Amino acid sequence: MSPLLPPVDPSVTAQLVAALTPRLRKRLDAGVAKLAGRPVARDGDIVRLAVDDDTDLELHAPDGVVTTAEAIRCGCLLAPDCLHRAAAASAAPVAEMPDPVADVPDPVAGEPSLTEAPRTAPPTSVPVTTSLATAGSAADDAPAGAGDPAPESATPAQRTAAVALHDAAAAVLEAGAEGAGAVLQAELLRAAHTARLAGLPRAAGRAVAVVTALRAARDADPAYRLGDLTTALRDVLLLAHRLPEAAGPELAGLRGRVRQPYTPDGSLRLYGLFAEPVLTSTGYAGTVTWTADAAGRLYTVPDVAPGGAERAAGSADRAVRIGDTSLTHRELSRAGLAVSGATVSPTGRLGAGSGVRAVRAPGASWHAEPLDRLWAVPVAEQVARALASDLDVPKERATDSGGEAGEAGEAGDGSDQPTAQDGRDGRDLLFLDVTLIGTVREAAGECLLADCDGLTVRLAAAHDDPALPDRENLRLLALLAHGRARGPGTRLRVVARLTPAPLPRAVLLAASRPTAPDAHVDLGLHRLRRADLPAEPTADTSGDAGSARPALTVQPATAPGEAPVHLLRRRVHQAASGGRRVLAFPGSKESEAARLRRYGLGTAGELLTALHATAAERARDPFGRLLPADTGRFATAWLGAAVYTEEVDRALCAASWGASSPGLDSR
Repeated sequence: MSPLLPPVDPSVTAQLVAALTPRLRKRLDAGVAKLAGRPVARDGDIVRLAVDDDTDLELHAPDGVVTTAEAIRCGCLLAPDCLHRAAAASAAPVAEMPDPVADVPDPVAGEPSLTEAPRTAPPTSVPVTTSLATAGSAADDAPAGAGDPAPESATPAQRTAAVALHDAAAAVLEAGAEGAGAVLQAELLRAAHTARLAGLPRAAGRAVAVVTALRAARDADPAYRLGDLTTALRDVLLLAHRLPEAAGPELAGLRGRVRQPYTPDGSLRLYGLFAEPVLTSTGYAGTVTWTADAAGRLYTVPDVAPGGAERAAGSADRAVRIGDTSLTHRELSRAGLAVSGATVSPTGRLGAGSGVRAVRAPGASWHAEPLDRLWAVPVAEQVARALASDLDVPKERATDSGGEAGEAGEAGDGSDQPTAQDGRDGRDLLFLDVTLIGTVREAAGECLLADCDGLTVRLAAAHDDPALPDRENLRLLALLAHGRARGPGTRLRVVARLTPAPLPRAVLLAASRPTAPDAHVDLGLHRLRRADLPAEPTADTSGDAGSARPALTVQPATAPGEAPVHLLRRRVHQAASGGRRVLAFPGSKESEAARLRRYGLGTAGELLTALHATAAERARDPFGRLLPADTGRFATAWLGAAVYTEEVDRALCAASWGASSPGLDSR
């Protein structure tokens, strides 16, 4: 995938690849690889790609996006039936698809949406509003079935689109990332376009995420993560499996929504909490500033638009687009904001319409009201809230791709784009008081070890991109745990985002300044210096510095009694990477299934056995020739294993934090 080319609409790529002859389809991947290193020149809305010394290919991208097949023109003799047009479309980034459906019905009033969970109550014990309680009691008192309309069910077009998505995703899973070339990617993009036309924006967005991850894998992109591909592929298959039989609020949640509604919220007095950079695999970057009101509810002010790490680092110094205030995101994270005529989305995003007024106001320390109450919530309760918030919402970055209706002009600075919370409203944030005790070496780098109410928590960097200071700041904070200054026992107040794992783990977003606890540092935007750390202890003030107890350094290891869920997870990831054939090879599958059963994971053992059996199952015709594999059956077995692994990981995560385990009934 070439970032120099303009994004291409998925329907255009699908149309151009479908028009190729079978002979040219076999050469498409080689054509994409050939164009990857060719020079690119931009002239206004036209991007020229030099196919060779004598042939140029032009992409006409008004508003920065190629929206029609005719907008890609090639100068070779075989045009427009040449390979170059399809190869250029396959090499370009995938454009965010506009919403073609204006009349998608909203969820029934009063019923919860699975995609857009209602605003969370404050982390403290804030009373529920009277209107919601009254509405709930009135609904309970109403007689069942009295005048209630029949629950909405999926339309024939939506069922057809779900089947197409399932077939295309199953074909990708059959081939794996290594074998899913441009042709299979185009089929999945065609299915995504069909799903968007049928009013299924969530499924379409996840299908595009699969294609983006496949291209990153095949291009050896350093930002590629196998877990991201596995999650996106699982989400597409799960949505396609559940959509045909869903009805009512379940269907509304699975269907998703491109544009979130903004509702008036009166006047707000907000206090800056922290700011974090946003850097997504789909080509968006920017900054999101988190604020809280006097009751502890969280609100976000985003500035996210197409770009890379440079934009993520630089957007923090841009003024927020709310009212007439000139505050930058960096300043707002430490100051306050008084807003009148505020409009808020269900996920807490503040609207930037013409009727919104905002002025600067004093901020508050993390140790003062009202922000202090965020840290007063028990850790187990915070973790339970974070796990429950994502129980039935597949992770995605394009659910909220639209801004406030009628206000796109005012919020056109990228505020209509995905934000850091991925369609959620901050329930995955953890507010912790920790004591740094050491470090631990992991495959992705070094993590901090911190004591939090008796739990040993691993704190990792949120971003590994060298343009962002997360990793460097983590190394400096590690000095506090390695005998520098006060040595082990340095106390910090931090904001982190939960990472579901068998061990307590989170990514570090912000921390109180070691030398000034009333101030804080946004670890993704501000680079710490050694001068920001406490001064070295001296013999006069702290005794013998050489006698300081060294910080704890832990080597990664598996606990003797840890459940071996990784045996099933590894096979799920292997299938996503190498395809069905990888699991069809003979190996130690019987011993792995037996080991899972010995640990009481009988369901995991059965799922692993079924996964290997469907991968190796091949029928023959009367002449003894192998018939094509049953991709649908293998996809079903893989999906069962992937969903089970996710739920077990969530349950183990809850147990490691001492939180209540989330229910599994919604699956």
